[in-house]
Amino acid sequence: MIIEAILKINPNAVVTVNGEDINTCEITWHNGTTPISKADIEAKMVEVQAEYDANQYQRDRVYPSIGDQLDMLWHTMDKDMELQHKYYDFYQTIKKVKVAHPKK
Repeated sequence: MIIEAILKINPNAVVTVNGEDINTCEITWHNGTTPISKADIEAKMVEVQAEYDANQYQRDRVYPSIGDQLDMLWHTMDKDMELQHKYYDFYQTIKKVKVAHPKK
């Protein structure tokens, strides 16, 4: 998270960090990157962690693959004549492939 905090402060920073604790890590600034104080990095780390925590729902909200979603749509349409008619081109295109290449 140290690197993330540094890059939030200076997106162009060229830096290496050895260690994961801001109090004991070794930060090496490269290519003329202006050093950032550990206090500023630590403050930004708090913001980065808060942003990470606030977006937990994004990490939890995992949908089935697109292929699985399309398969669910297909099976729903395959059971419903009205949907088959309403989405005729889609249904017929998929049906043609399924008939030509059935599961064994």
